[in-house]
Amino acid sequence: MKGILGTKVGMTQVWKNDKVVPVTVVLAGPCPVVQRKTPANDGYSAVQIGFGEAPKKALSKPELGHLEKAKSAPMRHLREFRDYAPEADTITAEIFAAGEKVDVVGTSKGRGFTGVMKRWNFQGGPASHGAKKWHRRGGSIGARKTPGRVIKGKKMPGHYGSERITTQNLEVVEVRAEENLLLIKGAIPGANGGLVVIKQAKKGGK
Repeated sequence: MKGILGTKVGMTQVWKNDKVVPVTVVLAGPCPVVQRKTPANDGYSAVQIGFGEAPKKALSKPELGHLEKAKSAPMRHLREFRDYAPEADTITAEIFAAGEKVDVVGTSKGRGFTGVMKRWNFQGGPASHGAKKWHRRGGSIGARKTPGRVIKGKKMPGHYGSERITTQNLEVVEVRAEENLLLIKGAIPGANGGLVVIKQAKKGGK
């Protein structure tokens, strides 16, 4: 299950077969291999890669020691990919090819504390006919005497966004290896500049 780390650059569009295709540009890699895990030593097979160089003062001593053991520069991000054993010591965008399907994992934009209309797409209250300070409220939340409490999972105001989101089965439209860029069809989670994990899509998208 091959994969790479990158940052979301932004969206644009490209021509493909006389059609305009919306794409997200991702700066993918290069990602040095920091650690290789084997069933004999660790109980499972995996590879740990890094992305984004950082100043030494930004890392703790254990983190620096872990990276120095691998003869790697200080890395801001470390991620592990199971059942992936690349031969090279550095993973680049070339591991993917145009036409491949990928799953992209990112952190959605944080929107702070929001009401039910923005968070859950509620319709809201009436805008006229005697309605007073009721336009964006959520309405009743109770269920009378039985059960006499608010049911768990009730859709209410609260923190919205900043969640780990996976968008599945996106197509790689173009690979620009010399620039470490991947052009992926459609939108991916997160804000521009955010960290994304690009993995080989699971069969059937499940």
